[in-house]
Amino acid sequence: MRVLITGGGTGGHINPALAIAQKVKSQVPSDSILFVGSRNSLESELIPKEGFEFKAVTAKYLRRKITLDNIRTLFASAKGVMESIKIINEFKPNIVVGTGGYVSGPVVLAAHIKKVPTMILEQNVYPGITNKLLSRIADKVGISFEEARKYFPESVQDKLIMVGNPVRKEIIAADRRKSRIKYNLKPEDVFIYSFGGSGGQVSLNEAIIDVIKKFNGHNNVKILHVTGKKLYDVFMEKLNENIKLDRNIEIKDYMFEAPLALSAADIVIGSAGAITIAEITAIGVPAILIPKTYTAENHQEYNARALEKEGAALVILEKDLTGSTLLKSIKEIIENKGKLRTMALNSKRLGNSDVENKIYATMIALVNSQK
Repeated sequence: MRVLITGGGTGGHINPALAIAQKVKSQVPSDSILFVGSRNSLESELIPKEGFEFKAVTAKYLRRKITLDNIRTLFASAKGVMESIKIINEFKPNIVVGTGGYVSGPVVLAAHIKKVPTMILEQNVYPGITNKLLSRIADKVGISFEEARKYFPESVQDKLIMVGNPVRKEIIAADRRKSRIKYNLKPEDVFIYSFGGSGGQVSLNEAIIDVIKKFNGHNNVKILHVTGKKLYDVFMEKLNENIKLDRNIEIKDYMFEAPLALSAADIVIGSAGAITIAEITAIGVPAILIPKTYTAENHQEYNARALEKEGAALVILEKDLTGSTLLKSIKEIIENKGKLRTMALNSKRLGNSDVENKIYATMIALVNSQK
């Protein structure tokens, strides 16, 4: 089976693509895999480092309103489709899989024109504009939240299949007992792991200072907060104006050992990106989610509300986020052991297991249906 995978722009689109590629490679090592993405993009850097062949096509972001930029985008997309057709003619894939991002548009459209089976994956509750458009021509649409069904057109409902978001293997394999030992945690200790995505989150950084001041020196509460590299110096300057940190508080600019921290955590505080939510629910940890307001179509709030509805998370909008509102939510969870356990169980219940196998099985079925 020859597989062409397209998607990119952010880690939320690239990581699922890599997980699918690794799954295909593990099933039949001789299979051919090709990634197609944008030039000078994050995927153009990351994919070759993982040992996969990468080719670039022309693509631009499509806005919802009619603008001059959208006219330019249409011309760029037309060029991207022609480039994609050329790549498909040369590579001869048995299937094309799109994991989101605007680069998926011209590639999946080219595959449809060439009558190559296609599958797209939507990581969020509220689908992006590219995937909404592509859902009309794709053969299968993999979704990660049941809530997502209502945001797709009625005409494509029979194409939707619940698969979930692929999660890094080291997160699923992490041993909670060993992780807590590494953080010197006693059974009764509460470990709060806080982060605002790979780049950090200014609003969370500002609010967490009051939380740190409250729990600094607390014997049974440990806090690990990740600021984001670019925000670290400003954060530490503000923090050092107020307090001298005790041993139960740890501040990092970037988290290289996320699986370790996630598996040890009693509460996770962070934004509501789809991959973050997939990792939280795979482990089964209660969350306080602060959706970033500037994301496309405000999709993070839709993600966060889906967990809130199922009793797995509390949600604080950025406009309502202060040190006091964050502290109130933390206390609501840690001062009620029953609530903590219930939220953990609800989170674990929402976690999707066997995601790569579900995606791979769908791909195989699509390929076989063409024979």
